Amino acid sequence: MRIIKEHKNSAEEIASILHKGGLAIFLSAVCYNAGVDATNPKAVKKLIKYKNRPFGKPFSIGTTDLVMAKKYAEMNDTAINLYKSLYPGPVTLVCKGKHKVAPGIESELGTLGLLVTNHKLTMDIIRKLGKPVTTSSANSSYQPRPFSLESLFENLSKKQLANIDLVVDSGEVPWKEASTVIDTTLDDPAILRQGQIKLKDKNEILSRSEEATQNLGKELLQKYEEYLGKRPIIFALEGEMGAGKTQFTKGVGKALGIKEEIISPTFSLVLEYPHLTHFDTWRFQDSSELEALGLIKMLEDKNMIISIEWAERVADIIKKHRDQAVVIWIKIQYGKRENERLISWGNL
Repeated sequence: MRIIKEHKNSAEEIASILHKGGLAIFLSAVCYNAGVDATNPKAVKKLIKYKNRPFGKPFSIGTTDLVMAKKYAEMNDTAINLYKSLYPGPVTLVCKGKHKVAPGIESELGTLGLLVTNHKLTMDIIRKLGKPVTTSSANSSYQPRPFSLESLFENLSKKQLANIDLVVDSGEVPWKEASTVIDTTLDDPAILRQGQIKLKDKNEILSRSEEATQNLGKELLQKYEEYLGKRPIIFALEGEMGAGKTQFTKGVGKALGIKEEIISPTFSLVLEYPHLTHFDTWRFQDSSELEALGLIKMLEDKNMIISIEWAERVADIIKKHRDQAVVIWIKIQYGKRENERLISWGNL
């Protein structure tokens, strides 16, 4: 692994590494990015190994413009209009792929994510390479997005570091929201991840898998983790049986690095993990049981994260203690299709 400071010819040097099938770390519009030639199968396998990412979980790609994007994806009128209106992003449009990228880039359903951006270094790299480049953040799966190389390296193993060929150091950058992800393959565009660009007044996404629901748990923890050490965080989860409340909590646990399997505490009422307490209030006879199970003591730990399923049943107790914690209300509703969940959130 070679580390260099960003300079005027950085794009050319990065493109040369990618042309040879290498993996480069460089600053994108949001954070540090792990880039490879998206059409090179060996390079993509290297990226999957580096990210500790299961095969089948897709990557987005960056293209120079709409003309290049159309070479790799079937873009309907919705996608084209969103591309033009939201340029320069950051937004990722999910379209039907044309299967011209390496295996592992498109999803198992054959969809492809197109990052809409005009970030100079990223665009210069793609132009010099002449091919799309992966636009995955450089962090390992379920680790925080890196806004400095120091924060990146502290979460990587030696095996992961061995997969990196070049690192371009552009210094530390301020925290930013990730790109907004919009699925354009259906009749109505659906927000799969709410990022910097908001198409609605409220925070809302459409989850189409348990993994996507877990990813939201991870992302919301990372969004609010700046409060840890100052105040505990409560995720107040509302939703019908089987909607995905426990899946959300699993994502929070993965972001915390909890190795133990997180299960629903329906029968035990409460389960405790390192820095995470998980309540299920479905069988509560009275909302005061939440305090009887130790909530008040838990709130004294300013690094504690508390996930409460069926939070609407104990809303009075949560509101009673809201000045002691950051409270994020999560509502999970069934979507139009069997695997869809509409998830919205807001904090008090």
